[in-house]
Amino acid sequence: VQLQASGGGLVQFGGSLRLSCAASGTFFSFNKMGWHRQAPGKQRELVASISSANGPNYADSVKGRFTISRDNVKNMVYLQMNSLKPEDTAVYYCNAKLFGTDYWGQGTLVTVSS
Repeated sequence: VQLQASGGGLVQFGGSLRLSCAASGTFFSFNKMGWHRQAPGKQRELVASISSANGPNYADSVKGRFTISRDNVKNMVYLQMNSLKPEDTAVYYCNAKLFGTDYWGQGTLVTVSS
């Protein structure tokens, strides 16, 4: 299984970005897909996840600004990020869980300028 993230970049405070993550190497639908991020000097943290059973879940810091969605046919997960803040600056990693195993993408850098 491979995950390929894209869509990061430089954006101004208050701007928007849409991250995409394409999964390949399996015919199965992932139990859960999501996005984590890691800012310089900080631990990786969950941003949002979505599962077939429980729907979307968000970190408090992004509620109301970010929206996660997935396309099970294409095996993709998206993260629409609006009202971006400098504190959202981080490397964003997509993540997928299948049969108890976690898979990670390579990360895409999001930089929000003030």
